[in-house]
Amino acid sequence: MKLSKQDILKALENITVPGEGQNMVESGAVKNVITFGDEVIVDITIKNPSLQAKKRTEVDILKTIHEKVYEKAKITVNVKVEAPEKPKANVIKGKPIPGIQNIIAIASGKGGVGKSTVTANLAVTLAKMGFKVGVLDADIYGPSIPIMFDVVAEKPLAVTIDGKSKMKPIENYGVKVLSIGFFTQPNQAVVWRGPMAAKALNQMIFDAHWGELDFLLLDLPPGTGDIHLSIMQSLPITGAVVVSTPQNVALADAKKGVAMFQQESISVPVLGIIENMAYFTPAELPENKYFIFGQEGAKNLAQDLKVPFLGELPLVQSIREAGDVGRPAALQTATPLEQAFEKLTQNVVQEVVKRNDDLPPTEAIKITTMAGCSAVKK
Repeated sequence: MKLSKQDILKALENITVPGEGQNMVESGAVKNVITFGDEVIVDITIKNPSLQAKKRTEVDILKTIHEKVYEKAKITVNVKVEAPEKPKANVIKGKPIPGIQNIIAIASGKGGVGKSTVTANLAVTLAKMGFKVGVLDADIYGPSIPIMFDVVAEKPLAVTIDGKSKMKPIENYGVKVLSIGFFTQPNQAVVWRGPMAAKALNQMIFDAHWGELDFLLLDLPPGTGDIHLSIMQSLPITGAVVVSTPQNVALADAKKGVAMFQQESISVPVLGIIENMAYFTPAELPENKYFIFGQEGAKNLAQDLKVPFLGELPLVQSIREAGDVGRPAALQTATPLEQAFEKLTQNVVQEVVKRNDDLPPTEAIKITTMAGCSAVKK
């Protein structure tokens, strides 16, 4: 018996593709039907990748053609699976803030590694390079940014923007700053559950008049918890920088910090790792280096995790003193510290530019040039 292609297609209209509502002809699943006398070849594509769906499709086609067209037909069914595309990694989530080009999260797996100090010095160095910079102190339970910028006694004012009342960030050293520390007493503990802390952060993010910024640095609390998730759900984070000291105890937690950002459900690009307190050089022995916390631990971790190593910072008394008196050490001109922070900041900016070129863009505007990376004072 000579089989007809039209008869075959009409018969196949009685079969529904597994997991889909339409019959396999209407849905376009049947790609081709070829007949040679009593032989027929059916090419079909389904979206369900399971072996059960594939087998059921094949059996249904054989049974239907035998029952409705010709019971002795010689049938070949070629089933191809085209599973739906997975969402691209590094698709940034969150609501953009108008005027803010890049949002950088500064994180650490462990407390006490100098994350806030690094954040403050990165911010003032970016400002010296000519960028417009803001810092959001997201460490709700231990805000230290007001101390480091010498603005502990300041209170944000309210300004009216487009008919809405907004907080005006405090500004010092060319950097705009907001912190929960502005709204609590110096000796007052912030005893809040996660949802309340997240709500306070959202107010400082979206109810503030940040204006035009090239960079908003987020000084995150240590660890991997509620605050981190709330921030990453609220904002389109351009990338994350992880700060660690060289010893194994800190590196173990830094590794978890990197893993948090790289989780498929989060997918925030890790711009790199900074090694803080890398070595100690006494003033009286400027050529000597003492590796108090271990040597190149964070650098080796960056290589193991295949993320950029952004640089190392020495353990220097004046960095601590400068933070305590509210004048970040990077403001000390013509010193090795200034040079160290400039090199570190240039590496961060370079990784941001590379990230914006190589990965899907955030919903906010991205940097397109390396302007300012020569560390020219403006």
